Amino acid sequence: MKLAIALIALALTGALAFAATAPVPGSDKKGSKEVIDKIVKSDDEWKKVLTPEQYNVLRKEGTERPFSSPLNNIHEKGVFVCAACGLTLYSSDQKFDSGTGWPSFWAPIDPSHITTKTDRSFFQVRTEVLCARCGGHLGHVFPDGPPPTGLRYCMNGLAMKFVPAK
Repeated sequence: MKLAIALIALALTGALAFAATAPVPGSDKKGSKEVIDKIVKSDDEWKKVLTPEQYNVLRKEGTERPFSSPLNNIHEKGVFVCAACGLTLYSSDQKFDSGTGWPSFWAPIDPSHITTKTDRSFFQVRTEVLCARCGGHLGHVFPDGPPPTGLRYCMNGLAMKFVPAK
């Protein structure tokens, strides 16, 4: 029992340290000169353009079941865009199989296309990833990804659409 409590405390301490010290992706605009125009809609307007499942994830910060997204099995060239506003988010070149059950990427296409904030839900501290244009909840970023960034952007497939390369 003491070991379980110690492991939980260690995990929470690590999560708190990452959230407190991690660079905020999207906050450093070096290399990107793009200005993202914001899209603001009412809940009723979002409900008209999103499925109920997409609305739950993108607007209510929900999470889809692991291994339920068809985007997990996409291995062709293309880009992943926000399902709400169409902003390009991730390239298939940055996608990897994290084994977690959600589409995962080691970096966004452009850091200015996402924003982050601290998420303290479910008795833990995580870094939430949002679409920079519409503010939709995409998923979370964790410090356990592959090189070159060491980050794992763990995204909800419902929050994105895949656009194959031409």
